[in-house]
Amino acid sequence: MSKTIKKIGVLTSGGDSPGMNAAIRSVVRTCAFHNIGCVGIYRGYQGMIEGDFIEMGPRSVNNIINKGGTILKSARSMDFKTPEGRKKAHENLVKAEVDALVVIGGDGSFTGALLFNSEYNFPVMGIPGTIDNDIFGTSHTLGYDTALNTVVEVIDKIRDTASSHNRLFLIEVMGRDAGHIALNAGIGAGAEEILIPEEDLGLDRLLDSLRKSKATGKSSSIVVIAEGDKIGKTVFELKDYVDSNLPEYDVRVSVLGHMQRGGAPSCFDRVLASRLGVKAVESILEGKSNFMVGLLADKIVLTPLEQAIKGHTEIDQELLRVSDIMSI
Repeated sequence: MSKTIKKIGVLTSGGDSPGMNAAIRSVVRTCAFHNIGCVGIYRGYQGMIEGDFIEMGPRSVNNIINKGGTILKSARSMDFKTPEGRKKAHENLVKAEVDALVVIGGDGSFTGALLFNSEYNFPVMGIPGTIDNDIFGTSHTLGYDTALNTVVEVIDKIRDTASSHNRLFLIEVMGRDAGHIALNAGIGAGAEEILIPEEDLGLDRLLDSLRKSKATGKSSSIVVIAEGDKIGKTVFELKDYVDSNLPEYDVRVSVLGHMQRGGAPSCFDRVLASRLGVKAVESILEGKSNFMVGLLADKIVLTPLEQAIKGHTEIDQELLRVSDIMSI
């Protein structure tokens, strides 16, 4: 990459996550620190196609570090999947004199960035923003820590009523393909069982565990279930199965849903977003492209976008063992 960078565009794409605003703020202010321009792109790639841009400076990102969601909005763009859409997006960037892109999002957003770079040799840098923590090349994605704290807080409240009424609560959390939220929040909230896509617990073992809990004197139980767990088609079907096999339990279902994506980001996510934003901009200024900035062993590192997209995050086997021991 040989061209001089005078202006960087920043966008948020895919599902929103707490910490995205803090990352936008970091990108904008790092650009200002290095005396280059910064353009905010509304509604992700769709806004890039429609030329929905805004010049951003240090004061335009005042008081957003504490806000969830994204001030630049997010949208899925079918148009960007077409060569015509990407051509229009490139024309708009050239017209606005934008020289490089920082893309805050998940693997779908990074796939689009990589394709855009391959077609137009346009410098791109990714910042991982998703509560699922399912992107290779970083131990933490933006929003993951906040989502964990939200889930634990809610489960604590549910446990109060579970204990009062001797109930079994099946609590579904987000995690279509990864069980990181369920596993960590389950341990943090003291769940009796945790069901995740990576491990097939099996219905018989779940029933056996619940029977043992009852026999050892537990009057209430919490089972945390990732939405992608394969043990039942839905959490409600799982409830019906438990009802029919363990009539001694009064079973309730709670689906936490999109509340996990909202709320003010935790201090950890705010600091992480600030570090990732600085690294993304400065890496572009050093001539780098097609990387994702991430956190590994508390160091900010670069992972090739292609690896970030194709790599698979592994569930922590030690945490699984801790979970088994704690559920006794």
